[in-house]
Amino acid sequence: MSKKSKRFKALLGKFDKQKHYALPEAVSLIKECANAKFDESIEFHARLGVDPRHADQQVRSTIVLPHGTGHTKKVLVIAGGEKVKEAQEAGADFVGSEEKVAEIEGGWMDFDAVIATPDVMKMVGRLGKILGPRGMMPSAKTNTVTFDVASAVK
Repeated sequence: MSKKSKRFKALLGKFDKQKHYALPEAVSLIKECANAKFDESIEFHARLGVDPRHADQQVRSTIVLPHGTGHTKKVLVIAGGEKVKEAQEAGADFVGSEEKVAEIEGGWMDFDAVIATPDVMKMVGRLGKILGPRGMMPSAKTNTVTFDVASAVK
């Protein structure tokens, strides 16, 4: 059996393995014990008392974290006319039209999301083979093809 370090032994003394902690108490204990030299992670297991074989009892959901994930998306807006200025004011990272399409065709992919206006979709359509497999192709279903560029960027 391998030896336990002094740090590990000190952490074992801070909690009781047999005790079931309430969630707020457990979170405070986790924060108190976090002293490694890297970003630590935890696992949370809960018994929900549901039978997954029944369709009405399956638990599948997504949530939005209250403070985000810490990752900010780089947004590219492909638009023409006055929508270019509107996108810049809304906080888009990259804005353009034909020149951005040419850059993407040349291999530039330094963005996470693409928003386009319907009038430039003719140009953006050529990028389907590049953006499609990456899941970044603008579409009306995902509200990334819109004239309301400001709300889409936010």
